[in-house]
Amino acid sequence: MRRATLPEHLTTGSFSVRASDKAGVTRSRTRAKDLLVVSRGVRMPAVSAASGSSALRAYTDLDDSSILVSLSAARIWGVPLPGNRSGDWRIHLARRRGFSFPRRVNVAGHLLTLLPEEVVEYDGVRLTSPARTWLDLAALLPLEDLVVAGDHLVCSHGPDFPVPKEALCSIEDLTEIVRRHPGMRGVRTARAALELIRVGADSAPETLMRLRLVNANLPEPTLNHVVRDALGRPVLWPDAAYREFKVSLQYDGQHHGGADQHLRDIERQERSLAHGWLEVRISKHDLQGDRPAVVHKVRRALESRGWRAR
Repeated sequence: MRRATLPEHLTTGSFSVRASDKAGVTRSRTRAKDLLVVSRGVRMPAVSAASGSSALRAYTDLDDSSILVSLSAARIWGVPLPGNRSGDWRIHLARRRGFSFPRRVNVAGHLLTLLPEEVVEYDGVRLTSPARTWLDLAALLPLEDLVVAGDHLVCSHGPDFPVPKEALCSIEDLTEIVRRHPGMRGVRTARAALELIRVGADSAPETLMRLRLVNANLPEPTLNHVVRDALGRPVLWPDAAYREFKVSLQYDGQHHGGADQHLRDIERQERSLAHGWLEVRISKHDLQGDRPAVVHKVRRALESRGWRAR
């Protein structure tokens, strides 16, 4: 006997039996072999390659009180996580205090005090807001990784950039969430991180590069700087810049290994020189160790342009 076709919105990721009931799908159809029983009341098409919010949406559709929090919310917001946390693939599910504790397979349950504005709907799931997610991470991450998370959430680029970008939240939002929860676990780390978060870092290595330089008592570079030509047109968008000395920093990630990207990197470096800028290229190896090479590279470049330590 041919199986009934599922409604399209149930085929793109996980779905709850509650959702299939609303769509008029029979319970016998939800027990068919082409569907995986992920958890009690949760189904996933066996051929699905869903990830992120699509894979998790059933968990917030189980009832009207379940919310994705902590590391699960962080992944949906795209927050870079350190190695010791990126391997935790449990589903962090919370309810507000006063509700029953979430208990099911592969779920880390939480009972939390959440203000109304700290829970949002995004991409089909109910989860903590970017700012509240960041504050919850403060109980799990060391200072440096929490700064990386904050930089990711507040990163934005204006219309002069090749790809303009809007922030998920602002530094003011992070400051306000810390003010509202003075007694939360990790709040001291959050307060320290607020002093170091900046707008304009596109990746974790770019944040780490800046922190390595600041920790070595080098000047803090400017983010989101646009280099313009004589007519005021934008021509260069360095990852970080020392405007006074015309020294630009460019982090070369894994995508810089291709031949086409290599040619673009050479062209960018030549354009930098043509506009009077000295480009310093940084790799992941330059960020490692107790005495990271990035410090020596940048110090040498700054000194060649007239900077002197005070």
